[in-house]
Amino acid sequence: MSEDRFKAVIFDIGGVVMRSPFIAITQYEKRHGIPNNYLNCSIVARGSQGAWQKFERGELELFPFYEAFSRDLSDIVNGNVWYKAYCKRKGIQCPKLPESLNVNGRELFGAMMQASREYDPYIREAIRRIRAAGRHKIIALTNNFSRTQSTPIPASELAFLGWDEGAAPQELRDLFDDFCDSSTLGTRKPEPQFYLIACERNGIRPHEAVFLDDIGLNLKAAKNLGMETIHVPIGGTLNAVKELERRINLVLTNGTSKL
Repeated sequence: MSEDRFKAVIFDIGGVVMRSPFIAITQYEKRHGIPNNYLNCSIVARGSQGAWQKFERGELELFPFYEAFSRDLSDIVNGNVWYKAYCKRKGIQCPKLPESLNVNGRELFGAMMQASREYDPYIREAIRRIRAAGRHKIIALTNNFSRTQSTPIPASELAFLGWDEGAAPQELRDLFDDFCDSSTLGTRKPEPQFYLIACERNGIRPHEAVFLDDIGLNLKAAKNLGMETIHVPIGGTLNAVKELERRINLVLTNGTSKL
């Protein structure tokens, strides 16, 4: 049944509006003989005080982040424990675990940023049609890195990251009525405060929004606050947009199957 109660559609950026940066993590693991999803497990399990999480809240600048990220992901003492627990949860056989790791945080992060520069055509077209209909606010809710650095980032490093126009270029920001960036707001998904700030800034309540994200923990937090949620798996953006059009009662996909 279609819903007419929604006032806003909230989009994650990496993995929804843009290509998923996690593809680059998988490629890095394959190149270096690291078990599949090992590094992502380490990022998530380190919790709110991990280098990744601090960087997304704007608490670390770029070059200190590289060093801390390298240390976090090279930590096999904790990493192996977390990965064993992940395999147990998933009911999969645990492969041979690393005896040592020397993860290059700069190399990995650069690959992730380069991988996520491409727009998803189905989501971008959906945003265009939602804007044209004029019935819903279009909001970005992104764990991002665009807080102004106290020390300018060299142009060569910006080029390495694909950040010639910044971590969140104006072209991307212009797709949205509001761009809620974790690094400037000091809070990140799945922290409930981040979602509530986005709602307050836009004069809506959580149950008046549909939220699209590629990460289960982020969706769970949104759902707990009362938002409608849509999971966007890698390679599943067209199906996610079809679900969105059902939820908000707008045609978003006709003529898009060959995009």
